[in-house]
Amino acid sequence: MLTVNRESKVSLTQQVYEQIRDGIFEQKFSEGEKLPSTRELASSLGISRNVCLEAFDRLIAEGYLDVKPRSGTYIAKGITFQREQEQPRPVFPTKGSNLPKDVIDFRAANPAMDHFPRNTWGRLSKEVCRDTPEAAFAYSGSEGVKKLREVLSQYLLKIRGVRCHADQIIITSGATQALYMISKLIADRNDQFIAVEDPVTDEMRQIFSLAGAEVHPVPADEGGIIPESLPLHRKPSFLFVIPSHQFPLGGTLSIQRRVKLMEYSRKMDTYIVEDDYDSEFTYEGVPVHSIQGLNPERVLYVGTFSKILSPALRIGYAVLPPHLVGRFRELKWYTDRHTSSLEQLVLARFIEEGYLDRHVRHMKKIYKKRRETLTESLREHFPDAKIIGQAAGMHLVVEFPQVVFSKEIKELLCETGVLVYPVEDYSLNKGVHQHKVVLGYGSLTEKRIEEGVKRLSEGLQKYM
Repeated sequence: MLTVNRESKVSLTQQVYEQIRDGIFEQKFSEGEKLPSTRELASSLGISRNVCLEAFDRLIAEGYLDVKPRSGTYIAKGITFQREQEQPRPVFPTKGSNLPKDVIDFRAANPAMDHFPRNTWGRLSKEVCRDTPEAAFAYSGSEGVKKLREVLSQYLLKIRGVRCHADQIIITSGATQALYMISKLIADRNDQFIAVEDPVTDEMRQIFSLAGAEVHPVPADEGGIIPESLPLHRKPSFLFVIPSHQFPLGGTLSIQRRVKLMEYSRKMDTYIVEDDYDSEFTYEGVPVHSIQGLNPERVLYVGTFSKILSPALRIGYAVLPPHLVGRFRELKWYTDRHTSSLEQLVLARFIEEGYLDRHVRHMKKIYKKRRETLTESLREHFPDAKIIGQAAGMHLVVEFPQVVFSKEIKELLCETGVLVYPVEDYSLNKGVHQHKVVLGYGSLTEKRIEEGVKRLSEGLQKYM
């Protein structure tokens, strides 16, 4: 028996439609069973016949009902099946979903979203939508918008010493996509073996593992990856490094070590993949240029605007040796066709008109002040602690000689209202960095930084 609820926000037509459809699935109606006429049904429900006509028309169009001339409307044949019993939906927690509301999160690599240039970006977005030819609103090439690639090639040469033609640049949806596709492109299917500096971000390990590669850790210290520890017994598909500001230890790779990496790459006939995620933010001296500029034929250079501007801007890029460009473009096409063209055009204009340079200069002042606040607070509360990697980036590594940062300590600190990230969590070879934690300051105000260090002191005092 069908019913309707006039108080429901669901239309009467939809109610009739759903009850008949669900009744078929629940086998309340049999295949071939005759339904009452729309006039009879409308009368029994006390509703307009037009409501029933609309519901029946939809059910007929979707194949649930058959109409036999001069006979009536019947449940169609061949549409019933045994439905699986629905299971309770599992809840998949996201990162930070169970954190206290007022926890101070020292997560690294989070930029200062409160300083995103909204007004400028919004104005440029409006101009692009108004001025751009209609062709820009269609599908574009998988390699990305030509204008952005041309602007990027000039910008990277000036800022990072990257030597490339615009055709060597592929625009991606962030550095994550670029690194995953590089892994799929280069790793030999019969011997997927990647040498990775250790410690390294857990995201990088997961990307390489998801691509089916075996990850070989190469120790890194405060000066970056240690070339003498590179594997000689087996040729890696490529060597992954973050030379400008190693994550998490924060070191900048010296020219001597860079030369050794070049020699290793030539000797082993392999590639180097260079991740250059926050090299613009250097506070002492001048930024060291990329490894790619030393040997563009051997180095694949990966960058992103997630750290410079905002993670919401999913635009990254890969600079490839010419002989790899064609295959990478094809793989990119099958991955997502192309990255958002309109955002690429906005970014190209943002760079070309000098707004990116201004933004970086502005943010360097912000981050430098936040870094100073963090180091001063640490020295006040922890005079014996050693601060590592403070010359660049948006995070520090701090070594506490008397503290082993176990899971229990991390949970204790979280209860105190502060979240830190042990370097051991990023290490493949355990036990080397157990006294060190990563403290990111990019997204925290100076007041929050000071409060966070105070809570860290209170939490560790309970431990000690």
